[in-house]
Amino acid sequence: MNQAMQLPEGFRRNGQGHLVPEDQIKAVDRLRDDLVQGVIARVIDLQEDMRRIKAEIASEVEAFLELSANEYDTNYGGQKGNVTLTSFDGEYRVMRAVSDHLAFDERLQVAKELIDQCIHEWTAGSRSEVQALVEHAFQTDKEGKISTARVLSLRSLNITDEKWQKAMQAIVDSIQVTGSKSYLRFYQRQGVDGPYKQIPLDVAAL
Repeated sequence: MNQAMQLPEGFRRNGQGHLVPEDQIKAVDRLRDDLVQGVIARVIDLQEDMRRIKAEIASEVEAFLELSANEYDTNYGGQKGNVTLTSFDGEYRVMRAVSDHLAFDERLQVAKELIDQCIHEWTAGSRSEVQALVEHAFQTDKEGKISTARVLSLRSLNITDEKWQKAMQAIVDSIQVTGSKSYLRFYQRQGVDGPYKQIPLDVAAL
C-alpha cells in the first residue's frame, strides 16, 4: 500500500504511529500484517474497478434510453426516472432506480404547531396514541435532523379534522428536493418461469 511504500526500509509502523524495526517484530505479526496489507490493497483496487464499471453502466443505460426515446418516441423512464431493462431471452434484468433526497423548510414548524393545537383541543386521553406518533415523528437524530419518512407517515392517519388536514398540507408544501441518487441493480431469472433474484455484489453475500 502507499503508506507501506513510504516507510524506511526494514521498518513497519505500529498502531501508535511509531516506526519499529522489522527484526523486533514477531514473525507471526509480520505474516499477519503482510496478509492484511495484501488483502486490503486488492479490495481497494476492486472498489475502484466497481466505481468505474458502475459509471460506465450508468452512462450506457442513459445513452440507450435516449436512443430508444428518439427512435421510437417511447418513454422508458417511470416515476422519478426508474426503469427496468430486460434481455431478449428474459433471463437478465438491469434496473435503475432514482431516489430523491428530501428535506423540510420552515413550513414544517407551522405544521408542527397546527398538530400541537389539534392534540390540545381534542379530549385528553382519547388521542394519546396519535400524540405518541407525533412526538416520535418529530424526534431528531444525533445530527439534529428529522426523519422525512416518519413525518410523512403522519399523512396516512385517517383524521378528517380541518386543522389536521391543514397541517398535513403544510408538511407537503414544506418538502424540498435537495438532490437525487441513482441506484443500479442486476437480476437473473431462475428458470423460464422462476422469480428474478438479485445478483449479489456485496462480498459478504457471495
